[in-house]
Amino acid sequence: MPRFRVIEDWDAAYEDPIVLKADEEFWLSGKTDNWDVHVWLWAKNQSDKEGWIPDSLVRRVAGKTYAIADFSAIELMCRKGEVLDAIHELNGWVLCRAASGSSGWVPVRNLQEL
Repeated sequence: MPRFRVIEDWDAAYEDPIVLKADEEFWLSGKTDNWDVHVWLWAKNQSDKEGWIPDSLVRRVAGKTYAIADFSAIELMCRKGEVLDAIHELNGWVLCRAASGSSGWVPVRNLQEL
């Protein structure tokens, strides 16, 4: 598993982020964002939580939108100098685990691979 050193502090932007389960229907607002050349879409899940999801998570069938995989937009607060274990990289972000055991997404631009 790759390891990264945090080169710039990161604070989570959302306290209660959107979570989707594979095959769950959700709704897109039409709002998009380009994060370091990756497309993110503003979505709302069945619990009315809203947030950014990667465009690669979307499957459309008969006019409805579904998640192709489980996804949680939880971000990991981290500080410069911390070492994190990478779990998965997606759309300019890395899902990381801290030494404390907590995990979440950190922008790849805030990390340096060891």
